[in-house]
Parts: sequence; C-alpha cells; structure tokens
Amino acid sequence: MPPVTIVGAGLGGLTLARILHLHGIPATIYEADASAETRTQGGQLDIHEHDGQVALEAAGLTDEFRAIIHEGGQATRALDQHGAILLDKPDDGSHGRPEVLRGDLRRILLQSLPDGTIQWGRKIASAQSLGDGLHELTFTDGSTVTTSLLVGADGAWSKIRPLLSDAKPEYVGSSFIETYLYDADERHPASAEAVGDGAMFALVPGKGIAAHREAGGVLHTYVQMIRSAEWFASIDFSDAAAAKARIAAEFDGWAPALTALITDSDTPPVLRTINTLPTEHQWDRVPGVTLLGDAAHLAPPAGEGANLAMFDGAELAKAIIANPNDIEAALAAYEAALFPRSQSSAADAHKILDLCLGDNAPYSLIDFFAGVFDGKHE
Repeated sequence: MPPVTIVGAGLGGLTLARILHLHGIPATIYEADASAETRTQGGQLDIHEHDGQVALEAAGLTDEFRAIIHEGGQATRALDQHGAILLDKPDDGSHGRPEVLRGDLRRILLQSLPDGTIQWGRKIASAQSLGDGLHELTFTDGSTVTTSLLVGADGAWSKIRPLLSDAKPEYVGSSFIETYLYDADERHPASAEAVGDGAMFALVPGKGIAAHREAGGVLHTYVQMIRSAEWFASIDFSDAAAAKARIAAEFDGWAPALTALITDSDTPPVLRTINTLPTEHQWDRVPGVTLLGDAAHLAPPAGEGANLAMFDGAELAKAIIANPNDIEAALAAYEAALFPRSQSSAADAHKILDLCLGDNAPYSLIDFFAGVFDGKHE
C-alpha cells in the first residue's frame, strides 16, 4: 500500500488522514498555511447525522465532537425586515444537527493525527502527471514530491483539479458579507435579542441578513445580496467604515437591531463571493488521483459543505482500506458513489440559495424549515 499524499489540511483531508491512520495506512498532508493558527476558521457548522456525524464516528472522534457542541445552537428563527418574528423554533436538544465552531472541529481532527502528518507552509505551485499513475507536485519553494496516490482536498481553487477536469468555479450572482459583534448581550442587546439563541434569517427577495449566535456572546452575520461582481468591486472593503455604510444603505428602513449587525461590526466587513462548479461536475477516471470536498463539488453554502467534505474523506478512506492492493478499484468505487451524491447535494444547495434570495423569500425558506422540523426532508 503506497503512502497517501493529501493536498489541503481542511476538514475533508484531515478526516481522510485520521481514518487511514486508524487502519495503519500512512498519509502526508501538504498545507499552504504556515501553521494551524495562520487563518481564522470561520463560524459555526451544523453537523448532520447522516454524513458529518457518520464521518466523525468512523474517525473515532464522537466523544470529542460531543464535547464541543454549542448547546442550544440548533434554534432557528425568521424575522421580517422590521424585526417581527415569522418563525421561532427552539433547539429541541436532539443533536440531529448540532452546532460546533469550525475551528474547534478542525482542532480535534488535528490533535488526532501523529506528529509530522502535516507539512505546513508547503504551497503547491503546480501538479503534473508523470504517467503510469504517478504525479509530481512542485512547491513554491522549488522542491518536488512524487506520489502514486494523490488526493486533492485543497478547496475551491484546487491546484489538483486540473489533473482531472477543466472545470473552474464561476460566480453565481450573489455574495455574502461577513461581520461580527462581540459581547453582544452586553453591548448590543437589541441585536442579541433579535438573533435569539441560534440562527436568525431576515430575508426579502434579492437580499437578507442572516446571523448565528456563537458561544461567548458572539453574533456572526452573513449579509446576503444578489449583485453583480462589478457592484461589489466598486466598494472599497479596505475602508471598513465606508464599506459598512455602503452595505447598510441597501437595508435602509430595516429594523435598527438588524442593521446594527452591519454598522456596529467589531471587525471589518469581509466579502465572500459565491462561486460554484457545475452542478453535474464529474470526471473520467485518471489513475492515481482523485478529489474530495470543494475541490470536487463546490456549491453554494447551504450547511452541507463541511459535512460532505468529511463524508468524502471517510468514504475515500473506507474504499482504500477495502482495496489496499488495488488503488484503481478503490478510487473507482469511491468516485462511483461520490458523483451522484455530490450532484444531488449541489442541486439542493442551489435551491436553498433561491429559497433565501428568490422571489418568494422569506416564506419559501420558512416553508422549507417547516419540512425540516416535520422530518419531511433533511
């Protein structure tokens, strides 16, 4: 069994390496970041019973996962633009979709790996096929590595994807702007009350304000807007005050408790453009290489990206473990299940983006939530 070379120390790559380690299969992860602390790791994730939690169980990390759950974080509410409550569903304590911080989840995965598994500060410059299932990675420092089993777990702008596919992410026509309020219960009580205990959505066709309550009185907001890339490019996000004022102006007349999530942000607003791969993205089998997570199936944010990446990592590990002497059979089996799974999820993610920002918002999303709470769909 050759060592497995993984590019990218995100949740999917880490899950793959962890499960392989449990079964005595060596793996090395090459990560561009200089250390685990180089970048903040985003906000809360709801980890689902049918994929993310399955992956963590396969990784032997269920107890560690339960220890980082934000109790009460499954609560969901929808407001109109004036702050009136349209839907209010408390956390039922079921842990069907418990909330955890991405950084905490990544930490327990990192801590589960042997020292030396991750080579930090190894940024890929290029990857090329050498034939016969061999691939060479060239790093920005000029060094190279040759591998007979390469996994691209390197996200939206994957340097490994071109070995398999010509597809490139494209802008979907909407973007999110990320802001934070800290010590919200003390410093921003009206906004804290509006957001509630978990997730809050205040949406109208074409735009909205969504926020999560995180541990420690943190309100993490994603302002969602359908606008052209040029419209966002006209905003100078290096001028935090001007950028906040420009975004807030699009919500003139909304409840002050909601617009304060933008104007009072304790951090500079960060633009998150929404780019996706084609919903039907797949590739022909190429010996010695495959993809997982956003590198394979980048879709709009809909609560599934992290779950799918970890599930991909777990399923790929299981395929390798089941076929240690026939890597091509392992990769073919993995991809045969990956493609329909990821295509279905991507289609659903585009639907959820439309539920949030389409012509029937917010009632389209409220109807969707009603189905989730009634168990009619995941």
